[in-house]
Amino acid sequence: MEIHRILVINPGSTSTKIGVFRNEKSRFLKSIVHSAEDLKAFQKISEQYNYRKKIILDELRKAEVKLNEISAVIGRGGLVKPIESGVYEINERLKEDLKLGVLGEHASNLGGLIADEIAKTLPAARAFIADPVVVDELQPIARVSGHPKFERISIFHALNHKAVAKAYAKFLEKEYEDLNLIVAHMGGGITVAAHRNGRVIDVNQGLDGEGPFSPERSGTLPVGALATLCFSGEYSLDDVKKMITGNGGYVAYLGTNDAYAVEIMAEKGNKKAQLIQEAMAYQVGKEIGAMSAVLKGNVNAIILTGGVAHNIWIVDYIKTMVAYIAKVVVYPGEDEMKTLAMNALHVMRGDLKCKVYR
Repeated sequence: MEIHRILVINPGSTSTKIGVFRNEKSRFLKSIVHSAEDLKAFQKISEQYNYRKKIILDELRKAEVKLNEISAVIGRGGLVKPIESGVYEINERLKEDLKLGVLGEHASNLGGLIADEIAKTLPAARAFIADPVVVDELQPIARVSGHPKFERISIFHALNHKAVAKAYAKFLEKEYEDLNLIVAHMGGGITVAAHRNGRVIDVNQGLDGEGPFSPERSGTLPVGALATLCFSGEYSLDDVKKMITGNGGYVAYLGTNDAYAVEIMAEKGNKKAQLIQEAMAYQVGKEIGAMSAVLKGNVNAIILTGGVAHNIWIVDYIKTMVAYIAKVVVYPGEDEMKTLAMNALHVMRGDLKCKVYR
């Protein structure tokens, strides 16, 4: 069997994860933490490019990784224009949109750019991204919001959604495209999607204000009250955006985005923590119910995933709300690094056709 060594680059807001895989096996994993002091020199995320690339290369040298043996480099996909699910070989148009941040600035935009730059210095390496958060397979009716100035868009945890859905299909010895699934990813943000025959036909836009609240996002808010607050003169646009993403959810109610810390508070009898934790679980259950209606009740399974799925109390609470719809299965946590590596490996082996970003 041909050996492929794959370098994975996954930049987050305060960390950069890197990994090297030899086919399916992980050979090196490292999470590099960036302190606020390190990042304060950069006005824009795009300005962190050289800083992050240098740290990545330094860590690989320290680990004595033989870069010349790397045959594929895959980066976390960023906020490019809406695209179908899949693996995309990095081309000039993709790089241009990553640099521009056509749907916004995010550290993940750096993943593809750094992957391409490193791949170009190697003898025969190819560079990819896979299933960025802007994967868009919405059915037309799901885009209608209620006012023509606002269109519903697809931004969700596509990489993990697709990975756990395909893993469950494999467990059943079936094809993902033959199943109807509801997947709820519960992490710093929460997205709940209706997967119909291999496509996500509806999902809450979990980045900035739709669906369940989460450890750091407000989710759907009463829009009348929000409009009044926006024009009160007490808050800037930036203030309001931070309320919605970053300082919402657990942060707003309890002063922390640490879901495990809230779980412990609730277990110790903190009444407010108990209420807010239950409210979050309640909203997830309610959103799952909405997605079951999208699938017209034809649901093969409900999958709970993400870091919060480690919380047995939340999982059990959601089950009491939705178990009547379909079987509930749990894939706690997420393994973005291995998922990215496997996407690249499938392309290198010819098992998966690479898509072209246009």
